[in-house]
Amino acid sequence: MMRLGRAPCCYCFTEPHPAAVRLRVLPPARAANTSSEPAARLRAVLEQVDEELRKGNDEAALSLVRGSQGADGGLRFFGAARQVPQRLYTLDELKLNGIDTSAFLSPVDLTLGSIERNLQIAAVLGGLSVSAAFELSQLQVLFLFLGLLSLWSVDLVYFGGGVRNLILDTIGHNLSQKYRNRVIQHEAGHFLIAYLLGVLPKGYSITSLDTFIKKGSLNVQAGTAFVDFEFLQEMLNKFSCIALAGVATEYLLYGYAEGGLADIGQLDGLLKGLGFTQKKADSQVRWAVLNTVLALRRHKKARSQLAEAMSSGKSVGSCIGVIEENINSEDI
Repeated sequence: MMRLGRAPCCYCFTEPHPAAVRLRVLPPARAANTSSEPAARLRAVLEQVDEELRKGNDEAALSLVRGSQGADGGLRFFGAARQVPQRLYTLDELKLNGIDTSAFLSPVDLTLGSIERNLQIAAVLGGLSVSAAFELSQLQVLFLFLGLLSLWSVDLVYFGGGVRNLILDTIGHNLSQKYRNRVIQHEAGHFLIAYLLGVLPKGYSITSLDTFIKKGSLNVQAGTAFVDFEFLQEMLNKFSCIALAGVATEYLLYGYAEGGLADIGQLDGLLKGLGFTQKKADSQVRWAVLNTVLALRRHKKARSQLAEAMSSGKSVGSCIGVIEENINSEDI
């Protein structure tokens, strides 16, 4: 961590007196102001980054971040992650580092699954109650069932299951604090690893309802978005780590992952699209798992503070400031 030494005291002399030379010491307040200037410059840069991202000027925002690297009071940790050598790691090597891939790479969302089952049971019971109350015939009950099935099909075909996800996610956030905390930590993992690897986050949303309000679309999922105009040129290794960062965070906190199946599916689809053999894909994933987990362990405090900031809806620039304040240079 950069340390700013105390500025030397400033002295000046008054007009010499015949009997003695009188020394006047200027008050040290100016030195204190000087020490706060780098922090003020950093805040100004991050505010500019937020403004450019709000305007949709992703490239300008990235240029600001890169231009601030290495400057006095600038960003110290963007793209500065310490990484493990890339090679084929065996499952035993991952276990030696405390990583159980069976609990890591096969997430099952138990919370939303339970909510969906309860809603299905409630729908069946509600349908039976309506049928009994209005004395519906078997044919009418069949038409009611087919009507509900058609609505589900429309959602699946036209919105990719967006209405279903919106309902389940909203109920989950309102009824289960554990689910809400897990989602926040998951997204904080994506945000932190991306930043440390040199990929600028440009926005995030914690709930599907927030995403729907912001984007006006049911086809867009909640999550963290990144500045990606140059993503495909050099970024397979970074993308692999970012994709696994959410499930890695859940694994480290809870011993297993529930969310992130879509993240793993995207990574798997990308590797298959690039023509990776199974052995080469396994090598890529195992390296990314180890690299990501070790980085998250080193920067536990930054991830925890970042999750709190994201839970409060802080801007991207503010979240970057939280990361910069909570990482020790010795861990990079």
